Amino acid sequence: MIRVIGIDPGLRNLGWGVIDVAGSKLIHVANGVCQSQGDDLAARLLSLHGQLTDVFARFQPQAAAVEQTFVNKDGAGTLKLGQARGIAMLVPAQAGLSVGEYAPNKIKKTVVGVGHADKTQVAHMVQMQLPGAEITGPDAADALAIAICHAHHGPAGGLAAAVMRASA
Repeated sequence: MIRVIGIDPGLRNLGWGVIDVAGSKLIHVANGVCQSQGDDLAARLLSLHGQLTDVFARFQPQAAAVEQTFVNKDGAGTLKLGQARGIAMLVPAQAGLSVGEYAPNKIKKTVVGVGHADKTQVAHMVQMQLPGAEITGPDAADALAIAICHAHHGPAGGLAAAVMRASA
């Protein structure tokens, strides 16, 4: 069994979701949202770092994945999101983990079956794949989707390889 954390970077709300992967089975462990606190950018980033570090200490994931940032029309917004993404990559690196990175369309295609699914569809399919999970909001649902994507496509060969090994 391997414990995977998915992280949906955001400067105000950084979603996280932890699952256990046992062969082809996905098991929900926990999910939540780190909400930045502080008046300036540095304080907000420090707040996110501390909260995410606490999540790592509490759940001790063995693998991590983060959504890749897409560039939008607002250059300043993209830069700020990139800084939050830096925190999302730094904390797993401090825990000694490499970080899988996935494009939003790949995550959606893996979880929903189509690359342009909306947040409602993603949350619904996450709930279907992790029955009984109480999801704390859209950012946490996205983070769980990232973890599920990593379970399927991660460096250990993912679920597809596990299913092939089990049926051999």
